[in-house]
Amino acid sequence: MPTSYNPEDVQKVLDQHIQAGNLHTGWEALWAKDDITLPWDKHDPNPTLEEVLTTKRAIIGGPLLDLDADAGADAPPRRKKALVPGCGRGVDVLLLASFGYDAYGLEYSESALDLCKKEEEIASSGQKYPVRDADVGWGSVTWIKGDFFENDWVEKLGIEGGKFDFIYDYTFFCAFPSTMRPAWALRHSQLLAPSPQGNLVCLEFPRHKDPLQHGPPYSAPSEAYMEHLSHPGEEIKYDDKTGRVKSDPLRPTSELGLERVAYWQPAKTHDFGTSQEGEVLDRVSIWRRI
Repeated sequence: MPTSYNPEDVQKVLDQHIQAGNLHTGWEALWAKDDITLPWDKHDPNPTLEEVLTTKRAIIGGPLLDLDADAGADAPPRRKKALVPGCGRGVDVLLLASFGYDAYGLEYSESALDLCKKEEEIASSGQKYPVRDADVGWGSVTWIKGDFFENDWVEKLGIEGGKFDFIYDYTFFCAFPSTMRPAWALRHSQLLAPSPQGNLVCLEFPRHKDPLQHGPPYSAPSEAYMEHLSHPGEEIKYDDKTGRVKSDPLRPTSELGLERVAYWQPAKTHDFGTSQEGEVLDRVSIWRRI
């Protein structure tokens, strides 16, 4: 049985690679350790994502997108394209495909992508990821090795416009220190399809961690998502004493900013997103381009 790898161990490994000038190699070093269980690797999709896909269709729509009239009256609908950046083992990618999305899992770590392919073999049995709608069927699954902040992987995919209809961000925002968050938000605004077709779903975690504690995962309160996604690429100030983001309710949303169209407490989440009393601490937010 693999031994558990606690968050402090993860931080030590990543710190070593950050000091060497390459955070990305740190993630590869962690995923390459097949004799340990990483703290965020739950081997199953977060139940919150299934909640979004089943109960929030009035907001996000279904997995198929009707083409406009210019495409012809008989043109069939196309499958929406869903992206999971930092997909890890790929469980969320496979869940999206089971709902009918053409799902793309992006990872820098080659070792993580190897695990994704093994998970896809499990999915082929149909038991862990059953087709949710027989009329819609399974979407395609594509694994991508690349850097979220670069564009080469998008160009290689050849996706028209380089945009995604659905982006799912979970344990990804919290992987970056505050200095990298402006670039994180800007990249999402660049990859997301126009409104109302494009929806960015953020499962906000960990919201209640002390911002002064070391990460990853770095503290990720709802206020931080709001400030960064409303002002992609712009510097957001954090309080030096508390580590909390400085919110400015009078600051207008930028031209590139995303708009939060939904926000709620999910019914269930992974165990590390709940309190000792069982209260769900995570939140879900859905964003669109303005």
